[in-house]
Amino acid sequence: MGGGARLDRRGVLAAAGGLAVAGIGVPVGLAITRDRPAPARGRRPVSMAMHLHASFSEGVASYAAHLDQARRNAVDVLWWTDHDFRVAAHDHRRVVRFDGPEEREGELAWTWTSATEGRLTESAADFVAAPDAADGPGRALRLAATGAGTHWYAGKAWNWTHTGNISDTTLHLDVRPEATGPDATLTVEVALSHHPAGPGRAAGQLVLRYRLGAATTLRHAADGRHGTVDVPAPAGAWRRHTFDLLADVRRLWPDLVAGDNSLRGLRLGVTVDGGARGAYLVDRLVFDRARRAGQGGEDLRAEVLRGYDGAYPGVTHHRAYEVSMVRHLNWFGGDGTLPRFPSPPYRDNDPGATERMAEFLHAHGGVVCWNHPLDVERRDSLARLLVARRGLGADLIEIGRTPVEDHLWAYDVAARNAIPLTAVGVTDDHDGTDWRAGRDRWITSVWAASTGRDDLVAALRAGQAWFADLVGYRGALDLEFGGRSAMGALPTVVDDTVTVRLRATDLPAGATLEVVTGEVDLAGEADPTPAVRTRQVPWRQLRQGWHDLPVRVGGGAYLRTQVRDRDGAIVAASNPLWLLRREPPSGVPPARRF
Repeated sequence: MGGGARLDRRGVLAAAGGLAVAGIGVPVGLAITRDRPAPARGRRPVSMAMHLHASFSEGVASYAAHLDQARRNAVDVLWWTDHDFRVAAHDHRRVVRFDGPEEREGELAWTWTSATEGRLTESAADFVAAPDAADGPGRALRLAATGAGTHWYAGKAWNWTHTGNISDTTLHLDVRPEATGPDATLTVEVALSHHPAGPGRAAGQLVLRYRLGAATTLRHAADGRHGTVDVPAPAGAWRRHTFDLLADVRRLWPDLVAGDNSLRGLRLGVTVDGGARGAYLVDRLVFDRARRAGQGGEDLRAEVLRGYDGAYPGVTHHRAYEVSMVRHLNWFGGDGTLPRFPSPPYRDNDPGATERMAEFLHAHGGVVCWNHPLDVERRDSLARLLVARRGLGADLIEIGRTPVEDHLWAYDVAARNAIPLTAVGVTDDHDGTDWRAGRDRWITSVWAASTGRDDLVAALRAGQAWFADLVGYRGALDLEFGGRSAMGALPTVVDDTVTVRLRATDLPAGATLEVVTGEVDLAGEADPTPAVRTRQVPWRQLRQGWHDLPVRVGGGAYLRTQVRDRDGAIVAASNPLWLLRREPPSGVPPARRF
């Protein structure tokens, strides 16, 4: 690649007839330009990561980390599908009273785990009745250590309900130092989110530490990804300390969008050196979240995301939700009204609950995706729900995920019954560290007029989509009928045999385009395998990225395409085109009329 030559992948993907397929995929690490090809028939391929979690969810990812991954991997659009009840911090932990190694708030448990590091000659953690802090009754925790090292006590709430975005969060902790000094301090450590590299800072997770007892004045110091705030703590008296997480992150790392951090982990530790002894009493840890009532959490999330306006040219991002108190549903578009949450926040897997939630989301203008549909089903029972209950009212379904063969099997059951659910792919990434290394790295692409939210939602409703492995295939798929794009459509035809043009650009060398055709016989939950035929079109037989295929309609048929790599693994799949003799009993959705 001498002389600064660069491959414009989007030029290869342009739909106006496709470019000649030379069997060349996009090599890992190849520089990819962000230039846009001329629109084809008013549409162009738009790649999307549709299932992502960042600092308003429970994982380690920040929005910046995902935006950085999108830029590195030439993905056009990100949908922020943070869990709805986590955006609202619904039933998240409010107070820890230090009454024992496990304590409950309502029905939800908080647990402490002890650990040591370094060379301690003595360490202890005791829950004592006295001296207690002013807001008793109850116990307090005495942490003590001697030697050189740290005695840690790490806390965790049920289902990570102590985590959450820090933008409106302050912590309050009552502390009584008993044995203190420069070599005997109390550390309150908050693990934050993963961020890309910045000035003087490698990529990785930020850690914020409040060190009590070492200094007589408040001091801030950053060392790469680690920030330390020294907090005065006079010995022999209770004092309530307030830790303003947002303000301290801003001061320690001024280049960051400070609000793009989650309180990912929390632990307390007594650190000693040179054989010193340290001992501290702690009580009443309070999580003060000031802006989560009603829609407050969503307003807060929008405010954080505005910090990235214009920061990643070429990457568009839209807010969405993962609705989590039923079988998980991703909600795209609509007015973003948060649903009501049960207390405690236990998930209800009853199919009827999911159907009612889908109705709620539709009433608020959303398009609804059924997420990880095999998490509580097998492929046979999933097929039964797709047919008997029409996919629980969803518009989209995550088919591009592990195990993709089983998901496609159930999807073919729905297709033979003319049930038009849009198949999409998933990353479900909570880390933002390396999309290519993930278990599921399926990117969804659509034919759309723009990266605007309404254009993308319209393409998803119409089934104008395909999904592909981020590493295995970066071309474009389409199905044309009557001279125009028809992927996702349900036209009624009269001819016994029709011609469908298959489009598949940029197949890697050795890959094969497969054509899956099946009868539309409305056979219910029957195994689709006997009625499905798979034909192969090796990449060398594709002419300028297309192939004309005669299709016998019979009593009704559907077809879709999929790409297998040289090792036989499925790395991409299109949505189907249905060819019907008559409209199905349930009719044809307006978005899918041809």
